[in-house]
Amino acid sequence: MHDTAMDGRAAALSGPCARWPVEQGETIRQIVERAGDKWTVLVIGTLEHGPLRYTDLQRSIAGISQRMLTHTLRQLRRDGLVTRTAYPEVPPRVEYALTDLGATLLDAVTALIDWAGTHHDEICQNRSHFDEAAVTG
Repeated sequence: MHDTAMDGRAAALSGPCARWPVEQGETIRQIVERAGDKWTVLVIGTLEHGPLRYTDLQRSIAGISQRMLTHTLRQLRRDGLVTRTAYPEVPPRVEYALTDLGATLLDAVTALIDWAGTHHDEICQNRSHFDEAAVTG
């Protein structure tokens, strides 16, 4: 049953939230949160050129802890964005790869990473100016 106040708020939404049916909003916000997470962006971007072992992924992503990489990979597997393949070898070999669905994120992820690199200096300057103004102002 819908609350009429909620329906009124939903009708007043603008921007990207207005594109979704109200009943899908929570799940869509969760998907956006997952896809926009810094570790997700970096894992998806790192898997762009093919499957990698866990240790190769960890070495390729500066600053990610073993715990966070494990958690991120588990969530990406749950969402169907990454596969985990264990090979029956000694020593055991496990590889992670993008699914077809995960590969659909590559353009957005690559654009975001490139944008951050392109605007790094400008954003650092803006932060510095803002912080200085906050101290003096």
